[in-house]
Amino acid sequence: MNERPGSWLPRLQEVGERLAEEWVTARRSTPKQEGPQPHELRASDDDRERIAQVLQDAHADGRITLEELEERLGTVYSARTLGDLAGVTVDLLPAEQQPLNLDGRPVSAIFKQQERGGRWVVPAELDVTAMFGTTKLDLRDAILQNHRIVINATLVFGGLEIQVPADLEVIRVAKGKTVRLTKQPTEPGAPVVEVRTNNFAGDVKVKEPPRRKRRR
Repeated sequence: MNERPGSWLPRLQEVGERLAEEWVTARRSTPKQEGPQPHELRASDDDRERIAQVLQDAHADGRITLEELEERLGTVYSARTLGDLAGVTVDLLPAEQQPLNLDGRPVSAIFKQQERGGRWVVPAELDVTAMFGTTKLDLRDAILQNHRIVINATLVFGGLEIQVPADLEVIRVAKGKTVRLTKQPTEPGAPVVEVRTNNFAGDVKVKEPPRRKRRR
């Protein structure tokens, strides 16, 4: 029986993602670092205001009542952790539009492009896979769980793109060699993202903010 053109791609992606999970599990030799989990991190005033704005917009267009708005705002302004905030808007926006993302699962791009960005918590150790695809990580508005983040990248004819804010250093460790990927200088003690690659014809790119012009 003839299959429609392209009908094999979803199944190939599923097989690829399954193989990627097995590969990541097999190559992990050290346990996750100890420390607070993403949902246990303390919420900031900015985080509360982000959630409050979504609630106010939802009330303005009739998705929630005034009573619901007041109840949820009470939860928001009494929240201590990011976990207390994460569920407040879950029924108001799709997952990719949530003002706060605590998803620490691996990021996989199998014959496609996969992105993670916005206000999200980057776990102390993150597994990334790109097979004939591209994984994009936007760290400009992210919360780093640790001062040093480790990204285990498996790249098979795929790419990893990392967009960083100012004063964040990115290094790549492969075959015992360490290469600094960020070009702009950072302050002593600045946070570091360490990309450990195991790849076949894969590439890692870093996008930095424009250089600040020096005052004359």
